[in-house]
Amino acid sequence: MGMKVVGFAGYSGSGKTTLVEKLIPALKQRGLRVSVVKHAHHKFDIDHPGKDTFRHRGAGAFEVVVASQNRLALMREFEQPSELTVHQLIAELHGGVDWVLVEGFKRSDVPKIEIWRAASGKPNRYPDDDLVVAIATDSPGQLPVATLRPVLDLNDADAVADFLVNNQQRFCYSFENRFG
Repeated sequence: MGMKVVGFAGYSGSGKTTLVEKLIPALKQRGLRVSVVKHAHHKFDIDHPGKDTFRHRGAGAFEVVVASQNRLALMREFEQPSELTVHQLIAELHGGVDWVLVEGFKRSDVPKIEIWRAASGKPNRYPDDDLVVAIATDSPGQLPVATLRPVLDLNDADAVADFLVNNQQRFCYSFENRFG
């Protein structure tokens, strides 16, 4: 059926990372290969002062690839600040995955599950975002606007994984027409 892509959108502290972290093994237990695309703040770094790769970047390398028998990491320095789209980042992934879980990118044009907690006091996106296909929440009785979208238990990653697998045709991804 090809690669499926689903976004997880919600305010900071809503539980996106925790849900994605639990979804990865839930999907892997179903025999599925999973990758993640994560939006980060502009000052993030995965490298450390004193390491060879940090020194190479400091010397002006555009890209540094470091690899061992267990993993590979690519670091690319942008000469000018550049905000890549979710589609450009998906294109950077190695092929052969069943699911790409996109964390953040709440304004992206991929189908997404909104993560919402009533205790956060934050507004919902689903009333104004047609790409929200479901809401994962710990407070379903407090959703401010009635919806026909599925309402999932934020604390039940297996139920969310079941929803994704049972509705996988809604999440099929094609690279065509993504780079206008």
